[in-house]
Amino acid sequence: MRVWQRCVLGMLWVPLVLTLALPAQAATVTGRASTVLEWYDTAEEETAIPLHQYLQFSLLDLGNQGYNFKVYGRLSDDLADEVDVDSRLYYAYLEKKGVVDGLDFRLGRQFISTTAGASLMDGLRLDYGFAKNYSLTVYGGGDVTYYSGYNAKDVVWGVEGGGRFLDDALEVNLSYLQKLQDGRLDIELIGFDASYDWQGRLWLYSETQWDYLSDRLSYQLLGGKYRFDGPYTLRLEYLYSLPVFSANSIYSVFAVEEYEEVMAEVTWTIRRGLQAFGRYTHEIYDEFDDASVFEFGLEKLRTVNCSGYVSGVVRRDDDGQNLHGMKAYGNYRFTPKISAGLGLSVDVLEREIAFFHSDDTDQDETTSTRLWADARYSFTKKVNVEAKYEYIESDLWDHYNRGRVRLNILF
Repeated sequence: MRVWQRCVLGMLWVPLVLTLALPAQAATVTGRASTVLEWYDTAEEETAIPLHQYLQFSLLDLGNQGYNFKVYGRLSDDLADEVDVDSRLYYAYLEKKGVVDGLDFRLGRQFISTTAGASLMDGLRLDYGFAKNYSLTVYGGGDVTYYSGYNAKDVVWGVEGGGRFLDDALEVNLSYLQKLQDGRLDIELIGFDASYDWQGRLWLYSETQWDYLSDRLSYQLLGGKYRFDGPYTLRLEYLYSLPVFSANSIYSVFAVEEYEEVMAEVTWTIRRGLQAFGRYTHEIYDEFDDASVFEFGLEKLRTVNCSGYVSGVVRRDDDGQNLHGMKAYGNYRFTPKISAGLGLSVDVLEREIAFFHSDDTDQDETTSTRLWADARYSFTKKVNVEAKYEYIESDLWDHYNRGRVRLNILF
C-alpha cells in the first residue's frame, strides 16, 4: 500500500470507529490526529523522508454505560525508500471503572509498569480497591515486542498489592512480574516501593527490584526531597543498578558490572516562572575510576511570552574521560498564534586512551554541536502546525541535517 493511501486510511479511523461503535447513542469523543513529515541524512549519505500518520482518540462513556475505549497508533513509510520505518499500535484497550464495587478492568493492548518491571501487553488487567486504603492489581497476557515479533508463547503476568497508611502520608506497594519466552521462564522479578510525605515539606521515597532467578539485587533507589521555608528545595538520591538479562539469552552467562551513584540537587525559585538549579553526581564504577559530574542551570517557564533554559555540565574522572558541555534554548511567543525558538547544544569529550595497556596514552578531543530552530503556528485552538530544523556536526562524523513538520488536529 502506498504511503499516501496509508495516511488517508489513518485519517479515516475516527469516523469509521465512531460509525461502528456508536450506532444508537453518542459518546464523548476526544483525540488528536498528527501528520508528521521528517527528513534526515543516513550513514550512507542518503536522505530519508519518513512520513507518519499518528492517531490518538478516546471514546468515553460508550452507550452511557461507563465504558471507555482508547487507541493510539501510527502508520508509517519512507517516501525515499532509504530506511525501514514501522507502523505501530502503542495501545488499544477497553476499560470500565466500577464493574462491581471497587473493581475496574482494562482489556487490550496496554502498558504495564510496576517496580517489579514493565511490559507492553496484550491482555487483561484488573484493579481492585478494598477496605478504603488497600488495592490489588492482577494482569496477564501476551508480551509484545516491536522488533522481534509476537509469539503466543511469549507471556507476561504479575500482581501488585499496596496500601496507604498514616492518614495517606505513607504509601507502600509490593509487586511481582514473570515473563515467559517461547513458553520458557525468562524473567522473574520482585519489586517494592514506598513513599512518605511529611506535612508537604519532606518527601521520602524508595524503589527496590530483586532479580529472583539470579538471586541478587538489580535496582535500588533511595531519595528524599525537602522544601525549605524560603525559595529553596533540596533533593538527595542514591541509585544502584545491575543489568537484568533474559534467562534464555547468551548474555546471562557473562559477568555484569554494578553501577552506583549519589546525587545532590538544590533548586532556587528566584521568582514566579524563573528558577536556578545546581546538581552534583558522584558516579561509582567497578572496573573504572569514579567520576564527578557538576551541572548547573537556569530555567524560565512561560508566564507571558518568553520561555527557555541554559545549563552547563562538567564531568571529571582520573581515567581522563572528561566532558564539558552546555545547552541553551529560548522561545518567544510573538502573537497568540505564532511562537518560535532557537537552541544550541555543545559537548566536548576529552579522552586519554592507553593502547595495549601500556603506560603511553593518546589524547583525543571530540566536539559535537547541535543547532536547531523551531516554530509553531495555531490556525485555531484545535489545529496547529509545528516545524523543527536541526544541524548536527562533530569532529568524528562531520555534519548532517534533519527536520520535521507536524500538523496536529485536535477533536
